Amino acid sequence: MLYRYALPRVSDEALAKDLVQETFLAAWRNVESYKGEASEKNWLFTILKNKIIDHYRKASTRLTDQLDPLTSGRDGFEEDGHFMQSAKPNDWGIDYNSSIESKEFYGILEKCKGKLKEIQNAVFTMKYMDGFESEEICKELGITASNYWVLLHRAKVQLRNCLEKNWFIK
Repeated sequence: MLYRYALPRVSDEALAKDLVQETFLAAWRNVESYKGEASEKNWLFTILKNKIIDHYRKASTRLTDQLDPLTSGRDGFEEDGHFMQSAKPNDWGIDYNSSIESKEFYGILEKCKGKLKEIQNAVFTMKYMDGFESEEICKELGITASNYWVLLHRAKVQLRNCLEKNWFIK
């Protein structure tokens, strides 16, 4: 269960396994401090969640330095922030309630998330999978609000392009 929780959040099998192993080590080292206020399962998930955040916090400076500056016309937006006519999103026209399609879709989504830069994946995952607020994400990763919005925007644009190419427009 811990591995299945970690994998979509880091999109790297080896890193997910390492984080789960670190979680068990941390729990074993701190078993005396466990007060029983939450179940052991919830306690382990909390430790793992913190391990994932720590991983991204340590890597955030190195990862944000690798990003290209955002320029108008790039990523499908005009200078005023509106979509370029040629880059407007298409309606996908799908049934989001179909469980078979849903399973396949999430497999493709994971592959697409794996193509994101690590910091983009972290911001996207913390926002949309873990439900963190923007301010929390900035604080946890040590990034500015403007950097956060650029990272989130780029992640969404790249994911949309990847999903359209690999799922919706086959």
